Amino acid sequence: MGCLAVIGGLAVLPVIFVATLVLTHSATAGVVATMVVPLCAAVAVALNQRSRRALAASGAGEGADDEDHGDDEAGDDPPPVAPEAAWEAARERFAGVRAEYSRVECDPLEVLRLPALTDVSVPSTARFVDAFAAAQALLTDRYPGAPIGEAFTEAADGAERAWRAAVDAAERIRLQGIDPAERAAVERVVKLLTTARDSDNEPERRLAHARARAELGRLDAAGVVHVPMPAQAALDAAARRALPP
Repeated sequence: MGCLAVIGGLAVLPVIFVATLVLTHSATAGVVATMVVPLCAAVAVALNQRSRRALAASGAGEGADDEDHGDDEAGDDPPPVAPEAAWEAARERFAGVRAEYSRVECDPLEVLRLPALTDVSVPSTARFVDAFAAAQALLTDRYPGAPIGEAFTEAADGAERAWRAAVDAAERIRLQGIDPAERAAVERVVKLLTTARDSDNEPERRLAHARARAELGRLDAAGVVHVPMPAQAALDAAARRALPP
């Protein structure tokens, strides 16, 4: 709109100028020219200022539109998760961690594959055991309300992070911290347990179980590996099943 006003104003100037030239032939030419020329200049200046004000107003309006658009985009962010929903999600994640931990503790082969994961002298494992106990102490069957629920959510998240860190550390360590001679003994027990699990020959399975239990007991007593009670119980149960009726 401002540009059109300027163009319209400038279009009038030639007409006024022509009129001025015609009037210069009259007796009052000097007086008229003196009045018309300043008038033309004033009109041009006024139109230019008006155009600038119109452009400035237009730019401000576009900026406001941009801000409004930005506010709309900010409003598209998802709403925060309700405390009870966060507690439910944390409870499910903690149940997953507990299942993974139980699977390792109940499987002698897993204990021997990642011995650091059941050895609390390993810092990452000790941190996990502490974090797991803290979350377990706050676990309830139903949502307990904001204070305890939020505390459990935080503790469960900490236990999950600690578990991942402990598994990663155990994967890196494996049997590196074990003396080579004892490492060979661990590998023999792994082979015996695999045979006892997979063999179709009953006498071979019984013999493999017996030798694996004896060797694993020696390694546990010597502190080479730490065999959790659930893993020992699982091994004993498997050995009893291998006995003849």
